[in-house]
Amino acid sequence: MPRIPRLAIVVGTLAGVIVLTMAAAGVHLLAHGGTGATAAAGAAGTAPGPAHSAGPRADLPLVTVPGQDTGAAAAPTPSAIARPSPDASAGAGLRLTPPAVVAIAPRRVGDAHLRRLRSLRHVRGALTVGGGAVRVAGVTLNLLAVPVAEFPRWTPVGVADRPEPWEALRRGELVAEAAAARRLGLVPGAHYQIDGGPRLRLAAAAAIGLPGIDGYVSEETGRRLGLTPGVVVLVSGPVTRAGELTGGVRRVLGAGTQVVVTGAPAAARTAAPRAARTPSRDEFTGRVGRPGSYIELYRRAAALCPGLSWTVLAAIGQVESGHGRDNGPSSAGALGPMQFMPATWKAYGVDGDGDGRADIMNPYDAVPAAANYLCATGAGQGGDRLAKAIWHYNHSWSYVSKVLSLANAYAAAYPD
Repeated sequence: MPRIPRLAIVVGTLAGVIVLTMAAAGVHLLAHGGTGATAAAGAAGTAPGPAHSAGPRADLPLVTVPGQDTGAAAAPTPSAIARPSPDASAGAGLRLTPPAVVAIAPRRVGDAHLRRLRSLRHVRGALTVGGGAVRVAGVTLNLLAVPVAEFPRWTPVGVADRPEPWEALRRGELVAEAAAARRLGLVPGAHYQIDGGPRLRLAAAAAIGLPGIDGYVSEETGRRLGLTPGVVVLVSGPVTRAGELTGGVRRVLGAGTQVVVTGAPAAARTAAPRAARTPSRDEFTGRVGRPGSYIELYRRAAALCPGLSWTVLAAIGQVESGHGRDNGPSSAGALGPMQFMPATWKAYGVDGDGDGRADIMNPYDAVPAAANYLCATGAGQGGDRLAKAIWHYNHSWSYVSKVLSLANAYAAAYPD
């Protein structure tokens, strides 16, 4: 997918060059939890015995994200439904209008131009936002300054219905594009000092997927940063008509307008590659052996479900038990490091270490069982199917938001 040119048109209108200085001693992402003797005892190659007498090292620290604690969730965990439907409604209630093309105009786009854009054939909507290129530790970063009330419906399912990005923008904080955060090593929760200006907090990372865009701020924060308002236009319409949309947008906005096709509907942009296939119940072996650390256990378990990131399992493992630090039972009767209800375990439990039994308290069984449960509900397909699969794991959209935020934080802290 082509990148938007580096907003070179916009740069010339900025009051000056803005440089964000990486704060080496800023607010750190990771708050290390205790790793007692019991957790440390599970070295690789532990002799056979009771499955949960020794487990993997609790090597993963507990990740913190703004406004969230690091403890286990109080809400009920995986339901006792034998085979949940992966097509359950997302329940977000938002009418999404993903952009088919993104245009960068040589000057601010006024109301008259917007009306002409909206009257074009195949155009379903148009939204103007601010933009500009800033410098982050010597690297160019393309930012959009967006209207917080309107912008969520231009983003994918799984982002639009998450409260964290929009609350962060309202607080005047930065939300990074997830891919850019991984590429640039940006850490959610850290503060970055604007050279000669205010400190800017990177509150969250979100997979919005606009090509060439590295981060998002509110319109008010955009003004503080010197971004130019109204020079970037998002245009919604059928992706199959992208060529016609591109030509129409250029005619309305005039010479010098840069137009980039997004390439796919927003809800599909974060989906796994088409080659990824959900293994059937018989194909899902669950075998991971007995790795010596939780991070390796999560990686091996996720590999059993093509398209599922280990960071999602890590996020669930943190929320449910703090990576095996508190295995319950919960007030709802959930057990083990991944907090399964016994009826759900009966349907999805696996013998991950090959000792001849599937033990709900054994992390070598419980973590691949969680991968099995998520995979059966479509998690390997990414995007909104991943969000729905996490919702099936715990019927709460706030839980989904928390898990996805923590998964993004782990991805940023442990880039592959």
